[in-house]
Amino acid sequence: MNNKVKILVVEDEESISNFISTTLKANEYIVVTARTGKEALSMIPSHCPDVILLDLGLPDLDGIEVLQKIREWSNIPIVVVSARTEEADKVSALDLGADDYIAKPFGTSELLARIRTALRHSIKGLPNAAQDVFELRGLKINFDKRQVTVDGKDVHLTQIEFKLVSLLAKSAGRVLTYDSIITELWGPYAVKDNQILRVNMANIRRKLEKNPAQPQYIFTEVGVGYRMAEE
Repeated sequence: MNNKVKILVVEDEESISNFISTTLKANEYIVVTARTGKEALSMIPSHCPDVILLDLGLPDLDGIEVLQKIREWSNIPIVVVSARTEEADKVSALDLGADDYIAKPFGTSELLARIRTALRHSIKGLPNAAQDVFELRGLKINFDKRQVTVDGKDVHLTQIEFKLVSLLAKSAGRVLTYDSIITELWGPYAVKDNQILRVNMANIRRKLEKNPAQPQYIFTEVGVGYRMAEE
């Protein structure tokens, strides 16, 4: 499938753009590049990329503005690639519709993994796709039966705990921000209090993880949100 996948790289630094392009081409992706936000926006309708790698520090438009403009009409998977490491920037990008966020510098393996994750979610239509069962290293979640097992043993979760685990499992590999999780579970007018999430997550980890201090299923993106692992 890779040789049919087209990726738009929006990056103004030539050395970084060349590095990403070379890496992607070596892995049989088709690559098109843009150096500015306006150029990227003009290229999307004609090139129809399958994934967009978007730098935030562009010379004309802020990457966040580019992200917003794309999300007004398209659900193309967008992976933000940026030197900005502030948690607020990550949260803002993710809440505005980015599928993932990679901080510079990054490794080739990480970049390729994030692209594969974005493509899988695009193909499956996650997080809202019909999916009966999620399985990961001994963890099994049956959404229809509302049943969770670890190594074949039943795990008893509260209603909220099950909803939280299910939400993360349906978006496995993607980080969901604290606010987006709260909105999904308790509604758009719920108080954005991360403490209630931390309490529920602590309880979930005690029930799912062999060592809650070193989780293998659900990881914390400090200051941003949670991510369910995927194979």
